[in-house]
Amino acid sequence: MGVLEDKARARLFYKYLSRVYDTINPFIWNEEMRDEALEWFGIGADDRVLDVGCGTGFATEGLLERTGEVYALDQSAHQLEQAYAKFGKRGRVRFHRGDAERLPFRDDSFDAYWSSGSIEYWPNPVDALREARRVTKPGGPVLVVGPDYPKSTVFARLADTIMLFYDEEEADRMFEQAGFETFEHRIQQRRPGTPRAITTLASVPE
Repeated sequence: MGVLEDKARARLFYKYLSRVYDTINPFIWNEEMRDEALEWFGIGADDRVLDVGCGTGFATEGLLERTGEVYALDQSAHQLEQAYAKFGKRGRVRFHRGDAERLPFRDDSFDAYWSSGSIEYWPNPVDALREARRVTKPGGPVLVVGPDYPKSTVFARLADTIMLFYDEEEADRMFEQAGFETFEHRIQQRRPGTPRAITTLASVPE
């Protein structure tokens, strides 16, 4: 387990990263990549969507362009403070501080589930994916974006010590263990030579 797959360490990490997150993030996960993933997500204007690991609200902004009912959850109070500054603490977005592995919502609460840039910090990603399936209505989309496993052996060893990186084979295992039957993975990249994202679009079994 990487050092940032510990929830306390991850919260401390984001205490400082939250101040510069919106400056750094576009070099890894930019608007073009986000909007491409949103097209695959395919939500409608009346869908209730949960954004898990919302951070400062970068993906939340894109979700709000497609639906008026967005719930956003993060474990970091510092990241949420940055999001409040954008949207207001009690504005269009309904914010919750919480844990991806123990979501504070009832079964079938949402039409769709989105999580980008969060799975790499989950100590038990299968548990969190089971939670995604639980709170999303049957047939609803679940989209998860994480860091693709580096191709370089040196970078792969370094990555393993920091947080979760995974490839398509590992993604298959996680989603299958979480009870998903239908899913596909796509690789996204800002430009050649930059970090790659692995984006999985799954459907909750009916």
